[in-house]
Amino acid sequence: MRILVVEDNPSVSSMLELFFSKEGINGEFAADGLEGYQKYKEGKHDLLILDWMLPGMDGIALCRKIREEGSAVPIIMLTAKDSESDQVIGFEMGADDYVTKPFSPLTLMARIKAVTRRVQKPEPVSDLIQTIHFIVNKETRDILKDGQAVDSLTPKEFDLLVFFLQHPKQVFSREQLLEQVWGYQFYGDERTVDVHIKRLRKKIDGGDKLFHTVWGVGYKFEEHAN
Repeated sequence: MRILVVEDNPSVSSMLELFFSKEGINGEFAADGLEGYQKYKEGKHDLLILDWMLPGMDGIALCRKIREEGSAVPIIMLTAKDSESDQVIGFEMGADDYVTKPFSPLTLMARIKAVTRRVQKPEPVSDLIQTIHFIVNKETRDILKDGQAVDSLTPKEFDLLVFFLQHPKQVFSREQLLEQVWGYQFYGDERTVDVHIKRLRKKIDGGDKLFHTVWGVGYKFEEHAN
């Protein structure tokens, strides 16, 4: 596995370089956003780890630029920012996951394995999902709701919607959603799920009340014919 880390803190980079060598990972490092973008363009990487605050070009701008170019390479953000609004910004720019500093290398490694496992997971035979309101093509990632195209979802919002469409009326805890959609077991940040549910409600619910909060448990998705 080849991972590009764009991080301006030498101690963090040194820690990751040592850990990667023990894990058999080919790590490449850059100290600012512009250098990171150049290394990204020059090489083929299996995953990118971007610090939020970087000189030259910050991690959010770098993430956005990479996604605007059409790349689907997995991206994990490293940041000391842990507010819900900061998470929303990171996910809206196309990040696949979000790790808050300080972090354990083992925790980061679990996230890396989860993200890459999800990307490499073979698709089912049928890529088409049809429900009361939705038609979704998982291969092309096209979404129609009541015949209208929905094109504003981030990659993870899309994955979460697909999961709910495939499991209607089932109640899932936040921990279960993290494991099933994000691919890793619960590490204590339930807000990741809450942020994505809130964004999906805003983008596609349209008063249909598709995403239901089950108090004390989690969430379920249920459609009703108009």
